[in-house]
Amino acid sequence: MKRTLLALIAAIVSLGSAGPLSACTSAVISGKVTPDGRPLLWKNRDTDFPQNSVRYFSGGRYPFVAVVNSVEDNPTDVWIGTNAAGFSIMNTQSYNLVEVKPGEERGEANGRVMRRALEVCATVKDFCQFLDTLSKPSLIEANFGVIDAKGGAAMFEVDYYEYVMYDANNPKDAPCGYIARTNFSFSGKVNEGAGYVRFMQEDKLLMPASATGQITPQWIFRELSRSFANPLLGIDLKSGDFNRPKTTGWFVDQDFIARSSTASSVVVQGVKEGERPELTTMWTILGYPPTGVAMPVWVKGADKALPRLLVRDEAKKVSPLGNWSVILAGDVFSYGQGMGSNRYMNWERLYNADKNGYMQLLAPVEDEVFRRTAPVLKEWRRKGEADVKAMQSLYNELDAFIETEYAELFEL
Repeated sequence: MKRTLLALIAAIVSLGSAGPLSACTSAVISGKVTPDGRPLLWKNRDTDFPQNSVRYFSGGRYPFVAVVNSVEDNPTDVWIGTNAAGFSIMNTQSYNLVEVKPGEERGEANGRVMRRALEVCATVKDFCQFLDTLSKPSLIEANFGVIDAKGGAAMFEVDYYEYVMYDANNPKDAPCGYIARTNFSFSGKVNEGAGYVRFMQEDKLLMPASATGQITPQWIFRELSRSFANPLLGIDLKSGDFNRPKTTGWFVDQDFIARSSTASSVVVQGVKEGERPELTTMWTILGYPPTGVAMPVWVKGADKALPRLLVRDEAKKVSPLGNWSVILAGDVFSYGQGMGSNRYMNWERLYNADKNGYMQLLAPVEDEVFRRTAPVLKEWRRKGEADVKAMQSLYNELDAFIETEYAELFEL
């Protein structure tokens, strides 16, 4: 009995320490329920690699841009991306599809499979065929979300040998026009895996929003990427009940969609059927989303230029914008007294009654990014193509604007 109890405690401790890692939250949204008819693909990435950057890849059938770990000089894995054909993919690690054997890394092939898919796939149908041709066992355990330039939007639950596809355009699979996933799969073992409370929260928000045409990239970043509600506990930190003077302003980071381990948040905004794939926009936040700002990225022209703030500084091996976000996040998770202290967050530093929390100060900065980008995108959609010269000008403008805003923030 004693040995059994010790083994159980060890297992709980192990799960507790590994819990935040690979705890991603995601959704695929059909263009049928977005206000402009364009499909969306979203992922909050949780990982033990806090420094992320955007990288351009070529050499395959299709060039693409993707989020990678900044520390890697020649990354073989990517974690969300979009290619020149308008095919986009992301994953969340599932924990209830495979019985992992000793010595195996769970989902070992997930990242490199996504890289290869971006190189060769143009449509959701292509991805089905791609999965069919993989050698087995594939070493995949993931929920893959994909969209394409023909309006395709689907979620694939994939294990070593099989996959189940859920079509976001099919009312039988997605009665409300979206498919949400965290770290369990509907085709896997019941009540196993992880992320059930986060799933409750995103589903709670997505269902009414899908019915009222509210789901846009900005809405996702505001309501999902930076959500601090726990529906099981019935709390939302943004209510004001968890700030001074009612409390100390400190809280425990547990089962929020925005977590200490969240290293990026990306919304890929697809195109309407008939629009050129080059207009697919990858809205990207690097670092901890509550202390980060979204910037737009396109595949066209990426061989010549990308936003300077999103690209890895080769000397420091971090992206400037991601690094600033990580530094500010360190001020939020600043308590370091003993084991488990990293679970405590200074909510007052993020959000407070004086409206000078990091998340509150950066919200208008991100709003301005969207405001400045909107007329450029509108013009490209009118013309039917992206203008690389205007794109580079926009990147330079946004880089300078955001850098100035962060400089002021660090002086506070």
